[in-house]
Formats: sequence, structure tokens, C-alpha cells
Amino acid sequence: QLQLVESGGGVVQPGGSLRLSCAASGFTSADYAIGWFRQAPGKEREGVSYISSSNNDRTNYADSVKGRFTISRDNAKNTVYLQMNSLKPEDTAVYYCAADPSGLGTIAAEIPYEYWGQGTQVTVSS
Repeated sequence: QLQLVESGGGVVQPGGSLRLSCAASGFTSADYAIGWFRQAPGKEREGVSYISSSNNDRTNYADSVKGRFTISRDNAKNTVYLQMNSLKPEDTAVYYCAADPSGLGTIAAEIPYEYWGQGTQVTVSS
């Protein structure tokens, strides 16, 4: 059974850091593109970052997080990470990871992503 489980969310002060994890089971995540999306209260879900399959590990970021967030993967652990630094209150959202079997990845659309985790809450507040 293919599954994605996010962890690492929590409450942090502005300027702080968190590292989210997306643990895959039932498939080899290195063969998939993994994307991170987020949904803030009252807003639509938006793409944050993705890493393509391990053929080339191409990454991309939303403009709002460039320079602050870093996506990476540990194939030995079948896990993808999202390191979030210099967090701002506007980063508050439920963060989801998702798997795209094409291996390409995108932050512009959800359609390519066939498998989703349950989400983890990130709250940035003083």
C-alpha cells in the first residue's frame, strides 16, 4: 500500500526554523517527483517546492519561499525533507507532500500528483 506520512510541523516564532519530513512506504520515492504544498486558512492550496526523481533531482520553489526553504531527499530513508528557515507568519498553513509518478514534478498544479499525505500543521506566531 502506497503511503506518504508528513511529520515535523509545530509552532515556531517568526524567524525560526522547522524541518518537515515526508516518509514514503510501499514505493521507492526516488522514482517519483515529490512536491510540497500548503493550505492556509481560507486560502486555496498552493505549491511550495518540488524535487524531481533521482534521475536528476531537479528542484524548484515558489517565489514566496525562495532563499528560505530547501527541499532534499534521503533515498536510504525513502524520505524527502523540507527545511524551512526564517519563517514568517504568512507561512502558517497545513503542509502536504505528494508524489508524482511521472518523476517530473511541478508547483503549478496538483493534477500530476497521484498520492498525498495527510498533512502537518505549521504555525508561525509570536
